[in-house]
Amino acid sequence: MTHTTRTVLWFNGHGREAAEFYCAQIPDSHVEAFYASDHGGPDGDMHFEVIDFTLNGTPYQILDAGPMFPLSECVSILVETPDQAETDRLWDAMVAGGGSHGPCGWLKDRFGLSWQIVPAELARLMRDPDRARAARVLSAMMTMGKIDLAAIHAAAA
Repeated sequence: MTHTTRTVLWFNGHGREAAEFYCAQIPDSHVEAFYASDHGGPDGDMHFEVIDFTLNGTPYQILDAGPMFPLSECVSILVETPDQAETDRLWDAMVAGGGSHGPCGWLKDRFGLSWQIVPAELARLMRDPDRARAARVLSAMMTMGKIDLAAIHAAAA
């Protein structure tokens, strides 16, 4: 028996726009399907939309159904990028149009969803068997918003 699992993100408007935007930013991503109804909620009179999409092989769903459950930093999507250029491109795209910078590679996009945009090299350096080296990397990362891989390498050295 095969089971499909998805993380469901509750939105208060612009769900389909957000899914299309995310899929345009992350390679190998696509919107799969969506449906809408005016017969949701406890009284059967609430409008909602459901959007299924995949980001680089990971399935998600947006339930765009109103303000009852706002997005928060309790849920974030981590994207490990291959290099500084992709970190910069994705970071800039995600904060454009009203997003906000956060600490340690975190940001919030214009739709209110939190992301961690982190070069894959950072995780490797933080797991370095030389614990003093790993501590220097962590300390440097804690001072950053968008991760600066050159500064991380300098701290590691």
